[in-house]
Amino acid sequence: MTIKNYLFTSESVSEGHPDKVCDRISDMVVDSYLSKDPVSRVACETLTTTNRVVLAGETRGPKLDKEELISKVRNCIKEIGYDQKGFSWRTANIETYLHDQSSDIAMGVDSKDNKDEGAGDQGIMFGYACKETDELMPAPIHYSHNILRLMAEDRKKGILKGIEPDSKSQVTMMYEQGKPVKVTSIVISTQHSQDLSQEQVRELIIPYINKSIPNNYLDGLSQDEIYINPTGQFIIGGPDGDTGLTGRKIIVDTYGGAAPHGGGAFSGKDPTKVDRSAAYASRYLAKNIVSAGVSERCLIQLAYAIGVSKPLSIFIKLADGDDSKIDKIKKIINDNFDLSPRGIREMLKLNNPIYQVTSAYGHFGRKPTNKGEFSWEKTDKADLFKL
Repeated sequence: MTIKNYLFTSESVSEGHPDKVCDRISDMVVDSYLSKDPVSRVACETLTTTNRVVLAGETRGPKLDKEELISKVRNCIKEIGYDQKGFSWRTANIETYLHDQSSDIAMGVDSKDNKDEGAGDQGIMFGYACKETDELMPAPIHYSHNILRLMAEDRKKGILKGIEPDSKSQVTMMYEQGKPVKVTSIVISTQHSQDLSQEQVRELIIPYINKSIPNNYLDGLSQDEIYINPTGQFIIGGPDGDTGLTGRKIIVDTYGGAAPHGGGAFSGKDPTKVDRSAAYASRYLAKNIVSAGVSERCLIQLAYAIGVSKPLSIFIKLADGDDSKIDKIKKIINDNFDLSPRGIREMLKLNNPIYQVTSAYGHFGRKPTNKGEFSWEKTDKADLFKL
């Protein structure tokens, strides 16, 4: 039996969170390689700590100038907004240990001798869509992202003064009959200058809640249930306050826990890695299915084996009462979508340098751009699924 009435919470973190600094840098490396050669292979991990950045991983493709790459790392840090004593784009010690991709992995993935290109690794990937928001995303993660994104935009414009880059948000919503009806609590922790009191921080941040969440969801929310910097102070932040690593915010990157996750991170990986590309493809399918009006919700799982081009399985779950439609939906997918690694990349045009922008505020629920970013958010295949 499905539980209909419950509270559900999701969190987001800003682009200045230490793990997101790492995701940004790793995706910059992916974009740098793809911009020079669209069939480059990249698996880049980044570590940040007090005024230090370390890059490691495997690549195959053009040789990038080391100093140019370090300069791009500094630019990532600058654009995020870090010029602090403990972490600065000007003075950070940056080391890179990228090396050539393993020949064993390349042998399993490359297409040759009439063998189609295989998946870059085994694994399971999930896509999800629901009608809780216009973007077909779960409401708690969507509004958690909104708060931090708007804060960051105004911070960079100089409108939000005294607030520093490292922030986290958390939104708890009450669901009745499986649908969100109101927000019951909000948590926002944000790094700030030592010149601001906690009362001043609260006064600065509260308006972003009202800008980010529809008024009908905020009706009746007690001020006592809005927690701003509940520790009492957040001056030391970013990589100076906490070590960051690529790929540690996979639930933030996806559906805020409202749907399963296969476990693989996205950032730092070129699109031959199905951890990334198949997760995008499964979201694309789920979003088009929900957009077509087939169901209020859709969950899709794809499974792959390293070196094998076709998915090993396709699992579909719809909202209660819609199970009879699953066989028809699966046939539409099989007849119209090539879900091989190559097919996904061609369908969504993933061999372009489009990934740095995905590194904060979620990979899903974003608007497609004319640069090819977030192509998996289009609903251009919805008509195929109208039953």
